[in-house]
Amino acid sequence: MSFVAVTPDAAGASAADAVDPLAGYRQEFHHPCDSAGQRLVYLSGHSLGLQPKAAAQYVEQEMQDWRRLGVLGHHTAQRPWIHYHEQATAPLATLVGAQPSEVVAMNSLTVNLHLMMVSFFRPQGTRKRVLIEKSAFPSDRYAIVSQLEFHGLNAAEHLIEVEPRAGERHLRTEDLIRRIEQEGASLALVLLPGVQYLTGQSLDLGPLVGAARRAGAAVGLDLAHSIGNLELSLHEWNVDFAVWCSYKYLNAGPGAIGGCFVHERHARNVDLPRFAGWWGLEPTLRFRMGPEFQPVLGAQGWQISNPPVLSAAPLLASLDIFQRAGMQRLREKSVALTGFLQRLIEERLSGLVDIVTPAAASDRGCQLSLALARPAAAARRCHDRLTAAGIIADWREPDVLRLAPVPLYNTFGDVHAAVEALSTALRQ
Repeated sequence: MSFVAVTPDAAGASAADAVDPLAGYRQEFHHPCDSAGQRLVYLSGHSLGLQPKAAAQYVEQEMQDWRRLGVLGHHTAQRPWIHYHEQATAPLATLVGAQPSEVVAMNSLTVNLHLMMVSFFRPQGTRKRVLIEKSAFPSDRYAIVSQLEFHGLNAAEHLIEVEPRAGERHLRTEDLIRRIEQEGASLALVLLPGVQYLTGQSLDLGPLVGAARRAGAAVGLDLAHSIGNLELSLHEWNVDFAVWCSYKYLNAGPGAIGGCFVHERHARNVDLPRFAGWWGLEPTLRFRMGPEFQPVLGAQGWQISNPPVLSAAPLLASLDIFQRAGMQRLREKSVALTGFLQRLIEERLSGLVDIVTPAAASDRGCQLSLALARPAAAARRCHDRLTAAGIIADWREPDVLRLAPVPLYNTFGDVHAAVEALSTALRQ
């Protein structure tokens, strides 16, 4: 299957779009329009995915069942609410490369990160330190620092932040492995992103997880920018845990229910501490209302409360699309789309922007981050002009523009239009 645009121009974009076998999925999403009803070019799926048209039907079904059934909907709704989260289990397991028992849809990303660190960040003896990347998403850092302080530790001594080499923008796998090996017995936890949110770099997770496990540290991943973007193999990589949100590439809507992975080898570890809640209880015991907590085996045993049905409904709509499209095919189109964007920028915008994201397709998802060769205020004006021209991109201070051509709903024509508009904005 080939998605490649032969020439980096409008004709090449049209030709590639004409033979795109995934083109039909674009029609399954609502696209923002301007005041005249013209569809905008939306390249911000790495921040908030577009709404699946079926999402409203899924939500309305729950509203109807609530109106019609009241509390009985927990058992007799079209999709009974008691087991609602389980409908997301199989497709999420497929997306992250896990067994169904290892995944659960619950809470939000940072809440899940805290719950995981309760179980997997257990500082004792010489193992009291956490290793992260220097430019981690702020919420991750806040969570880690607060966990350190909860244990009577401090970031200055117990937080290791690895950054790229001087003059470089990307983390090197060998540098991360070397630092993990150097820290050795001091490491309690290694927490890494699947995709670095600012640069768009995709880390080579298999070797990194292996190095952390050899060092005796627990390993966690933040997959906010990875799930629905890249093919993943969490079970095979032997990760201890992973967390993610569902409102970016999973298109589940603002503040949507998040997700969590816990490797099956922890399922029967009764000595592993956790913050317990009613919905993590073994289902056959849940309504006996007993005082003792016996968790569900697997990731569902980390649940605290029953799932927010109205928040989870749009996720089911999106996961249905992923199941039909297939992550392998989506990844193939993603590589072609982002490669087309890269070629256009290199040919049309040389000297005007610097591509921050790695050049190799294997080292990135569907995001390109561009540093605009302008002072901060002037760079921001370029972004504003781009927005006024109908191109919805993401801005990060002081000078970075993030573009994400998402294979489910973006086209080669979208990419070409974005570069044309950016070229105009940069030359004004």
